[in-house]
Amino acid sequence: MKYPALSLLLFAANSLLCHAQFIDLFEGDSTHGWMAITGDGWAEAKLVPHDGFARLQVDTTKDPHNVWWAIIKRDVSGFLDMEKLKDPACELRVEIRLRPSHAPRRANIMINTQRTVDYHKQLREYDIPSTAEWRTISMTTEDLDALPGDQLNVQLGITDWGRGRYHMDIDYYKAEIVKVSDNGPDLGEPLRYHPPKPDITSFTHHLPAAHDAQINADFPDISFHNWSDKASRILTISSRQWPLLRWRFPDEPTLQADGAGLLELTTNSQLNGGDYIGAFGEDLGIEFGKIRVFEICGGDPNWDQSSVTLNSFTQGENIETLINSQMIFDTELAEEKGGKTYITLSRPVMQRLLDGTTKGLILRPLGAIVASIYDSEDPNSEYAPKLYFNLKP
Repeated sequence: MKYPALSLLLFAANSLLCHAQFIDLFEGDSTHGWMAITGDGWAEAKLVPHDGFARLQVDTTKDPHNVWWAIIKRDVSGFLDMEKLKDPACELRVEIRLRPSHAPRRANIMINTQRTVDYHKQLREYDIPSTAEWRTISMTTEDLDALPGDQLNVQLGITDWGRGRYHMDIDYYKAEIVKVSDNGPDLGEPLRYHPPKPDITSFTHHLPAAHDAQINADFPDISFHNWSDKASRILTISSRQWPLLRWRFPDEPTLQADGAGLLELTTNSQLNGGDYIGAFGEDLGIEFGKIRVFEICGGDPNWDQSSVTLNSFTQGENIETLINSQMIFDTELAEEKGGKTYITLSRPVMQRLLDGTTKGLILRPLGAIVASIYDSEDPNSEYAPKLYFNLKP
C-alpha cells in the first residue's frame, strides 16, 4: 500500500522545504537514477519498473558456485542537506518496503561514499521469512563519514541466494537525515555482517548434536555411520559428501530464542589448496577454501544417524529443493587438529531450529577441500558438534 495522496503531497512539500529527505515510490514506468550491479560470480541483474513498484531481477543460472551479489544503488546526496551530517547527533536513516521471490532469504542495506574503505561498517542484513506479504526494513547509520560534496550512495542487495532466477520487489526506498535521539528502533531486526563471536559463557544451553551423519551423492543408498580415520569417529565434508546435524531441544511447546546462537565444530583434519585467485581474480578467489552451513528445510525430519542415506533422507526429492540455498555462514575451518570453529546463527535462524521450521543443518564445501570434523559418537564427547543458545523465560 502506498502513502495516502494527502500525506504524499505533504511529504513532497516538506522534502522541498527541508531538503533532508529522499523517497522513490517507483510510480509510473521509471527506475531513473538507479543502477543494478552484480559482482563476484556470474549473475545477471536488471531493475525493471512494474505497476507501482520496481523489481530487481537476478539470473544466476550460469553461476556454478553460488558466490555472487546483486545490488541496486543510487546517489542521494543531491536530495539531502549534507551539512546536517556534520552534526554528530545526526545520521542517515533508510527505509525500504520489499517482497522477495524466495524465503527465508536475507537482503542487505549498505550506505557508502566514494571515500568508503570499510564497506561492512554501514552494512546490515535482514532475514525475510516469507514471500506472502510486503515487509518494511530500515537502517540507521553509525558515525557516518559523509561530507558536503561527497556522493552518498544508498543500496539494497542480495547475495548467494542459490543457482536460479530470483527477484526482489521494492515498493519504495526512502532516505532521510535524522536526529538519532528522536529516532525509534530500526525495523526488521538489522543483523551485523559477520558478527563477533559471543562469549560461550553467556549461553545457558550447551547442546551436543543428537544425530549427526553424512550422506554421499555418489553412493545414495549407502549409510556411512561407521566413517572413521581408524582412531576417531569423524564427519567428512567434500564435494560429494555432506554432514547432516540435528538437535533434540527441550520438550516445551513454544521455545523462544533469546538472541543469536553459536555452532561449534572441532577439526579432525583438513586438506585445502588451489590457486582460486589466479583463476578468478582476488575478489572472487578469496571466497574459496571454506565450509558453508545451510539450513535444512525438508526431507525426512526424523532421520537416524545409524542408518540415514542420501535417498532415505531426500525421500525421492532433489536435495537442492530441501535446503535453503542461501548459506547461513561460510568460514574457514580451524586448521589444527582439535581446533574449534565457531559460527554465529542469527536469532531468526536459531528460532527456526527451535520451532522445527528448520530441520537441522548441512555442511558443504566451497572449493575443492576435504575436511573432517569430529562426530558426536567419538569417544571424546568434548569434540561433538555443539549448539549454544539462550531461551526467553
